[in-house]
This record gives sequence, C-alpha cells and structure tokens, in this order.
Amino acid sequence: MIDFKKLTLLAAVAGLASPPALAQGRLALLAQGEYVCALPGDASGAAWIVQDGHEFAITGGSSYRTAKGSGTYLMEGKLVTFTRGPMRGAKFMRLGSGLLQQVDRNGKLGRLRCHRTGPLED
Repeated sequence: MIDFKKLTLLAAVAGLASPPALAQGRLALLAQGEYVCALPGDASGAAWIVQDGHEFAITGGSSYRTAKGSGTYLMEGKLVTFTRGPMRGAKFMRLGSGLLQQVDRNGKLGRLRCHRTGPLED
C-alpha cells in the first residue's frame, strides 16, 4: 500500500533541494577598485583607446559609483548586469579577475573592455 502523505512530503523536499531551472549561476561580487574602459586600437597607433566617461568604481557589496552617481549591479555566474544608477541596463561578461567585456543587446560580446586599474581612490 502506498503512503501518499509520505510520497507528497518526499516530492516537496526533493523540489526544494534542486536548483531553479532558469538559474544563471552563483551570485558573486566583482573585485573592489577603479575600472577603466577602452576600445581596441590598431597596429598603426595605440593598442587601447580609453573611453572617457565610461570609468567606474566597485565600492563594496554589489555597489558601484561613476562621476554621474552611484548604483548597484548583479553578477550571476560570469554575467554582470548593472541594475540601478547611471549604468542601469549595461551588461558585461567577466573574462577574468578584473576584466570585463561589454555584452550587446543581442547577447554578443562587444568591443568595449573594462579592466581594474587599482584600489579605490578616496
């Protein structure tokens, strides 16, 4: 004879133990510090062309600041999405420690790269 109460309880516990199907990855944080963004140059000039106005600082937790204000970001696995503040909607892929590459609206990697240049400046 099947004990439906135990079977229902077992199914509920199994559902709690499994991760959601749409999970992108573990939540994580970026390394604190100042970040500068640049586009690749070419063989006839500079290797990188710094993009003024794109710099930002990761200040702690999931917070950042720019010259225009501060906000928050969410990092799921390697995908970083700026959720509030002046960079809201911007997406980047974490390529390595302190290195991010822009992700465009179609989910493809863009040309803009941002790298950590050092600790926070006061």
